[in-house]
Amino acid sequence: MKLYLKTKDYSVSHQAFELYHDEMLDMLVTQPQPKELSSYYESGNYISHTDSKRTLVDKIYQLAKTYSLKKKVRLLKSVSPNGRTLLDVGAGTGDFLLEAKKSNWTVRGIEPNQLARKNARDKGIVLEENLENTSNEKYDVITLWHVLEHLPNLKHEIKNIETLLKQDGVLLVAVPNFKSFDAKHYKEFWAAYDVPRHLWHFSKNAITKLFEAIGMKVSETKPMKLDSFYVSMLSEKYKTGRQNLLKAFYIGLKSNLKANRTKEYSSHIYILEKSK
Repeated sequence: MKLYLKTKDYSVSHQAFELYHDEMLDMLVTQPQPKELSSYYESGNYISHTDSKRTLVDKIYQLAKTYSLKKKVRLLKSVSPNGRTLLDVGAGTGDFLLEAKKSNWTVRGIEPNQLARKNARDKGIVLEENLENTSNEKYDVITLWHVLEHLPNLKHEIKNIETLLKQDGVLLVAVPNFKSFDAKHYKEFWAAYDVPRHLWHFSKNAITKLFEAIGMKVSETKPMKLDSFYVSMLSEKYKTGRQNLLKAFYIGLKSNLKANRTKEYSSHIYILEKSK
């Protein structure tokens, strides 16, 4: 593997890390990968575990999340019209499962972080700590919303997840795309690298190859257009030390406009099915 980029953890530890390009899979790998990752999540800055609304960026994130939740639940129905059972891996504070439950899905979630599980429980959503507690069940839909990039032992984990999916089930995977314009523009300051919490950094090729190896195929890819704006806001702060909201909006918009041609958006949702 060749060195692709040097960056650092801008939000918690401020430690330096390197990204190496796995040319066979066309993905980036964070090095070194800490053996004990939990400490890198223990910060009020890690918003998906805290529901924070302290800063302007936090508030914008929460507004975008509310809008996105409804879109995600509509997507469930479109990809699995007769589906009823849902497993969300990396469920955070449980908001997606709560929204799905309101739409009559039977929900279950996995979340290793204790604080996030507590916040979910306060909303009436009880989450499991790990996948082992779901080993006897099969689901119509399994979702990983910006979670795949966090999983240690990646190939083993996705195989375990595939075994929990019904034969005609659907897997939804959302991940950042290091080939997007905003990634190339911000380089080492691109917030979606989020090292070392993000252990892997995917291209469309990488997702196809990884899941083909376990007998799954990508049936459709959808853009996550809001991500370019939020990621650009964080990236501007990492790069300049200031919010620069107008500049961030400009880069986010430019990224989406370029992606209309290149199809390389800041993040994608991959709809995956088991190969027949």
